[in-house]
Amino acid sequence: MYKYIFGPVPSRRLGVSLGVDLVMSKTCNLNCIYCECGSTTKFYNMRDSYIDINKLVEELKDVLQNLTPDYITFSGSGEPTLNKDLGTIIKKVRKIYSGKIAVITNSSLLNDLDVRESLEEADLIIPSLDAVSEDIFKRMNRPIEGLSIKNILEGMTKFLSTTKKDVYLEIFIVEGINDSVEELENFVEYLKDKKITTIQLNTLARPGAIKEIKPASIKRLSEIREYFISSGLKSVEIIKKYTSREELPKYSDKLEELILNMLNKRKYSIDEMVELLQRNEIELFKYFNILQKEGKIKIVVENDQIYIKS
Repeated sequence: MYKYIFGPVPSRRLGVSLGVDLVMSKTCNLNCIYCECGSTTKFYNMRDSYIDINKLVEELKDVLQNLTPDYITFSGSGEPTLNKDLGTIIKKVRKIYSGKIAVITNSSLLNDLDVRESLEEADLIIPSLDAVSEDIFKRMNRPIEGLSIKNILEGMTKFLSTTKKDVYLEIFIVEGINDSVEELENFVEYLKDKKITTIQLNTLARPGAIKEIKPASIKRLSEIREYFISSGLKSVEIIKKYTSREELPKYSDKLEELILNMLNKRKYSIDEMVELLQRNEIELFKYFNILQKEGKIKIVVENDQIYIKS
């Protein structure tokens, strides 16, 4: 049982990702209504050394004897940039791991120069931005007292103007809160001149901190994506898991039947299925998520590879 490591997690974004938690559970300066880790019980906004770095390195060495993940991802049940040793930890991980490193952050501390410099040690940064206006920010993210969207946007602007790394900006959509015409216009106005690898639209996959909120529909996410693209934002994708055939545009019964027939014979790696079916990984994962939910297939990690089996 590891204290700081979780996974590996199969992901179409990051392949086989090994998670690392750099803070205590729910150590955060936000209390997002959609957080799948539950409500923040105690707010933190001070950067500190929350973990035993040597213990983390020992755990990673042990795991890496039998697994070579595509990414080691700093995320977990709290905000990783609250750990003031983030940059040092990434450098230490580099000494024992030759793959890629990602950091998933709520963007709240990007105004801190040390945080921005620490993030440059990673290969991929996935910051979130769920609002541009103060009132929507407070409704969506319920921040610690004194933290404003103005502060976050200032930090985000500084970070995006200087970073040399890939940036996947995640916007979590909750229908009726941050998807109004006005707020979408605010997003476009802020993001239109920013250097971002891709914008990713996401929504609930499991119950959030407030049980009453529901996931945005694929239809609504598609409308937002089309609006962003038509407004000049270049790369926008939907990363919500498809959970029903009705949600998936142009669902092919023939492709589903072919997938199931293949898996009746043996298991296949993702790469094999991409080659044999002549479909890209993103499209296939839409089918896999639906079939996995129905119990017809399993997505597993074996020998550093993501496999699909019946």
